[in-house]
Amino acid sequence: MSKTGTKTNKQKVALVTGATGFIGAHLARRLVREGWQVHTVIRPDSNLPDAPEFKQVINHVHDGSTEGMVACVSQAKPDVVFHLASLFLSQHTTKDIESLIHSNVMFGNQLLEAMNVNGVGNLINTGTSWQHYNNEDYNPVCLYAATKQAFEAILEYYIQACGIKAITLKLFDTYGPDDPRPKLFHLLNKAAKSGEPLDMSAGEQMIDLVHVDDVVEAYLIAAQRMFEAKVSQHETYAISSGQPLPLKELVRLYAEVTKQTVAVNWGARPYRFREVMTTWKNFQNLEQWQPKMTLAEGMQKVLCKT
Repeated sequence: MSKTGTKTNKQKVALVTGATGFIGAHLARRLVREGWQVHTVIRPDSNLPDAPEFKQVINHVHDGSTEGMVACVSQAKPDVVFHLASLFLSQHTTKDIESLIHSNVMFGNQLLEAMNVNGVGNLINTGTSWQHYNNEDYNPVCLYAATKQAFEAILEYYIQACGIKAITLKLFDTYGPDDPRPKLFHLLNKAAKSGEPLDMSAGEQMIDLVHVDDVVEAYLIAAQRMFEAKVSQHETYAISSGQPLPLKELVRLYAEVTKQTVAVNWGARPYRFREVMTTWKNFQNLEQWQPKMTLAEGMQKVLCKT
């Protein structure tokens, strides 16, 4: 594969945003292994993952302007854009407003405009199950989820007026090896090693965990739908394990699978504002996709990498 941007005959070309994040990095690596030519849009201060696949990735530095994004997409000439870049905040403060809007709305709008200008018509977008608090058609858990919905509203214009085709994959909780985020298993492993009790809520909230390898597979299946011309305008699917568990049960299973003792002070912390007690259920599944990694297998893999 050439690093100069020259694609070989019939080679699929992807442009990935959010490739420095956990899921985006796994997706970019998988695409390289599958023989795609992979381009990324990155910030000037981005730190790329230290993985051999990224030596074959072509990076385009975005200067923050719409014209700069148009140039990035023009240089990449992708068949499909995988949009994973976002700022996630479970709860925001006043000072977070500008960052949330810029990262989750403005950046995506610039990307759509650049796609339209350059005649790029296929987008795999990333949403969140948190757009559906209390299992409603739309009720955002937090401002982050609201910005995801705001982007989808802007996306609808480019679909209707400009002919862009899109698939939005709405993710539940994700996990896997090499996850730098301070998520549940990271906290449990840290508590097990230190022996210090971990303060948690009462633990009745339901959590739907999907391994990153299964999540990445969903993106590839979605792209294949694009190549097979199965998408007319905008399709939305949930990437769910189908087996959500209460937090207390997850902690019990983690201790059983990893054979580690985790001391938890249940009820020591209050539930978060608008805590997701019951996961979203009224969704459509992506055709030909289902999770292959069991939670127990996934836990073992995470443990082996820590």
